[in-house]
This record gives sequence, structure tokens and C-alpha cells, in this order.
Amino acid sequence: MGTKNMDEETLKAVAVQLRKPTGERAVGVGEKMNEGNLLINLTTIEALHLMPNDNILEIGMGNGFFVSNIFKMESTVNYTGCDFSNIMVEEACKINEQYIKKEKAKFIFASADELPFKEETFDKVFSVNTLYFWENESLIFSEIHRVLKPKGQITISIRPKSLMQFYPFVKYGFNMYTSDDLCQLISNNHFKLTKLIEKEEPDQMINGAKIKVATLIINATKNSSK
Repeated sequence: MGTKNMDEETLKAVAVQLRKPTGERAVGVGEKMNEGNLLINLTTIEALHLMPNDNILEIGMGNGFFVSNIFKMESTVNYTGCDFSNIMVEEACKINEQYIKKEKAKFIFASADELPFKEETFDKVFSVNTLYFWENESLIFSEIHRVLKPKGQITISIRPKSLMQFYPFVKYGFNMYTSDDLCQLISNNHFKLTKLIEKEEPDQMINGAKIKVATLIINATKNSSK
């Protein structure tokens, strides 16, 4: 989040904004996240293995900057993004106006633990860098399971704990996961692991220090029984 050294109060404020961008800094936070999360988003979109006419849901899409990359990958999909930051929903609607007009995309204000969709609505559900903030993991996974079609795919992308533990702001409200943690979490919540992707990225400058960065992505399918 920049190259300047930040004191603890500033780091705490950064952590709060990363969880839920609000106020006058929200737009800038969204833009900064796009820069730092470019490669993890592009790798995630590849990992979705999009098929023609897939109905997909993204949980925590931020300002929706990467939605255009989804349509470049597969132009026939129908995309829904939900976020519990009103400002991010507003920004996503502005950035993706062309897709909204074509009725190919929509963005809604919603919490992941109470998804406003009918059962078996989506072929695929994915989320990038939000798992750290899920306060009730079981409830959110239950909601994802509910809105996924039979054998639907879930894709969760995060930074691995082995590297993320060195980020200066994660002490403020971040839950971190190893690949084993993530696999176990998926299995415990009625999904079957299909693929685990671990990929190194170029170093980034965070709080004045060069930090190693990597992507950890898990693909899993919905178990028919709970």
C-alpha cells in the first residue's frame, strides 16, 4: 500500500479500508488494490475455466476493475458482483456501465453471509482476497453452496500465510491461511477440491519495504449432499 513508512494507527486504518472501503479515501483504496492485485485477479480469471453462458458470481468485487477481463476471456457469461461497500458498488457500476447496459453484468450491495439469490443460481462463485475478513466462514460457505448449481465450482484466491504474515497491516483483523488450511476449510464445508494453484509474483513495496508476493488459489466443486 505505497512506499512511505506508516505508523501503527495508519496501518490499522489501512486494514479497515482493505476490509471495507468507506469514506473519502474509498475510491483511492479501490484503485490501489487494483494495482497490487493485478496478477492474482488475472490468474483467478484463468482458473475459472469459463464456459459459454456461465452464470457467475463474484463476492467482494471492489470497484469491478477486472470485470472487463472476464468478458475478454468469455464474452457470453453473465456476471454478478456483490460487495458490502456501497461506494465500491457505485464505482463498479460506473466502470462497467457498458456491460450493465447490455444486461451482461450487475452489481449489488450485499453481505456474503446472506446472499440475495435463489438456490442453484450460479455455475461458478469466486472471491479474491476476501477470505481473510469472513467472520462466519461456515455461514458464508453454506450460502455459496446454496446458490451454486449442482456440481458448481467455487474458486477462492488469497495470499498464502507464509508470506502474508510479514505484511505490516495484517495484525489488524486478518485471518491468514496456508494451503493446507485452505484445503481443510473447503473440505469441511461440503466442497470437493479439484485444483490447487500456487504461483509466485514479483515483489511489491509495502510500507517502505520490498515484500515477497504469491497467489494461492483453490478450485472445488459443490458436493451434492451436506
